[in-house]
Amino acid sequence: MALTTPRTMPGTLELLPREQIAFQGMLDTIRQGFEVYGFLPIETPAIEFADILLTKSGGETERQVYFVQSTGALERSPDQPGRPDHALRFDLTVPLARYVAEHERELAFPFRRYQLQRVYRGERAQRGRFREFYQCDIDVIGKDSLSIRYDAEIPAVIHAVFRALDIGAFTIQLNNRKLMRGFFEGLGVGDGEKQMLVLREVDKLDKRGAEYVRGVLTGDLFGLSGEAVDKILRFVEVRSTSLADARAKLDALGGGTETFEQGRAELRDVLDTVAAFGVPESAFALNLSIARGLDYYTGTVYETILNDHPDIGSICSGGRYDNLAGNYTKSTLPGVGISIGLTRLFWQLREAGLLKTAGSSVHVLVTQMDAAQLPECLAIAKELRDAGIATEVALEDGKLGKQLKYADRAGIRFAVVAGEDELSRDAVAVKDLRRGDQFEVLRVELVKSLRAELAQEKVQRA
Repeated sequence: MALTTPRTMPGTLELLPREQIAFQGMLDTIRQGFEVYGFLPIETPAIEFADILLTKSGGETERQVYFVQSTGALERSPDQPGRPDHALRFDLTVPLARYVAEHERELAFPFRRYQLQRVYRGERAQRGRFREFYQCDIDVIGKDSLSIRYDAEIPAVIHAVFRALDIGAFTIQLNNRKLMRGFFEGLGVGDGEKQMLVLREVDKLDKRGAEYVRGVLTGDLFGLSGEAVDKILRFVEVRSTSLADARAKLDALGGGTETFEQGRAELRDVLDTVAAFGVPESAFALNLSIARGLDYYTGTVYETILNDHPDIGSICSGGRYDNLAGNYTKSTLPGVGISIGLTRLFWQLREAGLLKTAGSSVHVLVTQMDAAQLPECLAIAKELRDAGIATEVALEDGKLGKQLKYADRAGIRFAVVAGEDELSRDAVAVKDLRRGDQFEVLRVELVKSLRAELAQEKVQRA
């Protein structure tokens, strides 16, 4: 019989155990960071009704959706008979909107949720683009209104999380959709779709240069004046280096439309409150080039970059929206949130060589020299496990060198050797495979000794 070649689908990330431990460690750190700020966990099904997911979504979104059908009776969408009735979620925001609308009467507002789950998109297979990936989201949802102060809390949470992840210096960049929309209105570019098209061209500045962008925007497609394009290019180049600098640059923008002034006031308030939350001025900045989807976000928007690796792009983004669940309920539910694309971030950090090597989640291997000693080895392992020390037992006797080689390759730091000589003295030998040394300890002191070693390791890592 011919063998089937084992392979994974392009656009998925499958890790070896020690990489998975590192990934899981990042996931746990993010979860702890969200919880310490008072966010509550929820999970939603991977499969949703297609009409729920695709409400008010364009054709581009639908082309990226994985539709689901069973091998039994096929359920079809009543409004689109040729389309299956179910689909895999492509983000966590639309399911959140459905969740809040469905459970509105049972929730306490403002509703503070975090969600760490996989999402699925039919992306074109290429390096760094995933079809299945983890998103780590936080959102605060209000009932009828939501204070702008929550827009400032989000960067405080992200700062705490990324500091705990210890992935290097980073900057949370902020802008405001109202400020940007009002700026374009002042130039006579009032149509939201046209504003988005202009911004897409502006995004090409780094790759194509200012003259290319100027030529497109003053060409037949957009027909903007040279003066208007100059103003746009100056506007999107605004960055700040401190809180005082951000305030000064907002003031220097001059007067504008009512929408523009609302955006400027909100941005000032958010920047001041971010600082009041204790976020260092070096960790957040004004960046007036951030758009984050003109048709979705309505106020504050965020993007986060690694200072030493800007080529990686945004590692965390989000913003404010006026009415989260307007397609599912008549209630007004404004919110603000942010998302970490953890799978892509992990892959990028690994490719850039920025990931720290993870050890095993198993701390100790109890070796076995002779089958007759197995009961004693199992008793030692039970003592360690009862003390909360993750322990594996070599259930097959064999050469010690082979067992130690296995432990080293698996990333297990300590090997406990309970040979005939050691047991006769009520002692065990402990080999530290990381340091390459060995010490002997009485059986009754083994748990205390290993706890001290592991505690010291934890302090060194911190």
